[in-house]
Amino acid sequence: MRLRSALVALVVVLGGLVAGVGGAGAATPYCGITWGSTAKAGGKLSTAPLAEVRTGQHGCWDRVVFEFAGPADGWSVAYGETYTEGQGLALSPYTAGGALLRVSLRAPAYDGNRVATVPYRTGEHVANPLGYRTLRDVVFGGSFEGYTTFAVGVRARLPYRVVVLDGPGTHSRIVLDVAHRWQA
Repeated sequence: MRLRSALVALVVVLGGLVAGVGGAGAATPYCGITWGSTAKAGGKLSTAPLAEVRTGQHGCWDRVVFEFAGPADGWSVAYGETYTEGQGLALSPYTAGGALLRVSLRAPAYDGNRVATVPYRTGEHVANPLGYRTLRDVVFGGSFEGYTTFAVGVRARLPYRVVVLDGPGTHSRIVLDVAHRWQA
């Protein structure tokens, strides 16, 4: 009788494990997120200078906003080493986080007279993500020949998306969202 009870219990536990792994719950995306973590790019080169960088939190992701003084929509983002613009120095030793997102914006961080439009120097930390679930660091990699680079340190290699938004006013924004986790 004990052997039979033990076998029934074992079958119930194994059935639950199989259902948990292959059931409908496994295919349910976390917060509806289906972004993935492969390299992404879009848009074209712009002369609209970078005006501000800020971060924010959402219930399902952490956000970095790059705001431009004019229309800008060019970007590329991928996991991997990030190098400073013009010098080629690796930023990983200076960027907190378990994984590094290389953000290249196809717009300058200087105006038509080559005057910086943001107060950051190459290698400076531009955000304080204390208390964020995923975001760990944002480091300015410089701006050279119309391209501006940032190293974004995150907790781990997680899904992300990039969205281009108009406004406020004549400004535009390139927004990077990094999910707090993978699927449920």
